[in-house]
Amino acid sequence: MEQKRCGWCLSSDLYKAYHDHEWGVPVKDDATLFEFLILETFQAGLSWITILNKRDNFRKAFDNFDYKKIAGYQQQKIDSLLQDAGIIRNKLKIKATISNAQAFMEVQSQFESFSNYIWEFVDHTPIKNSFSNYKDMPATTDISDRLSIDLKSRGFKFVGSTVVYAHMQATGMVNDHEITCFRYHEV
Repeated sequence: MEQKRCGWCLSSDLYKAYHDHEWGVPVKDDATLFEFLILETFQAGLSWITILNKRDNFRKAFDNFDYKKIAGYQQQKIDSLLQDAGIIRNKLKIKATISNAQAFMEVQSQFESFSNYIWEFVDHTPIKNSFSNYKDMPATTDISDRLSIDLKSRGFKFVGSTVVYAHMQATGMVNDHEITCFRYHEV
């Protein structure tokens, strides 16, 4: 008998693997937090499965999400990315990735790590919600609203409250697994 999963991930094996092994697992590592931030910003206006299908391409195109390298990207690299059919070729999102890498390092210098900064918004403890159906989950919360505003004030782009809440879910700042999902008590 197959384990019960959240309803949103049932359409593909890739979705199931992401759900089972990554989504909602608390992430405190800055490199991984940055990767999810970039992926979430590119996801804005698109489906998450589109991003998951292109994740390896993003990884290659953006130097394994090395924010120190990305922060120094010049026009030649931007032009190269705009020609890369393996990623989402959105000029504003590509430029935002560069400025977000710069802002990310600035936050690190102020808070010792990006993790220290972002996890402070939930008192360094995941919020455990109790939804029986993923369709009942909010797209934003008061915390994602505050975090979005704060990120924007620090120079981050494409970090509206919906993107921020998706990032919080992906990185385990909130546990939004459905209460009947086998991962609900595991993360």
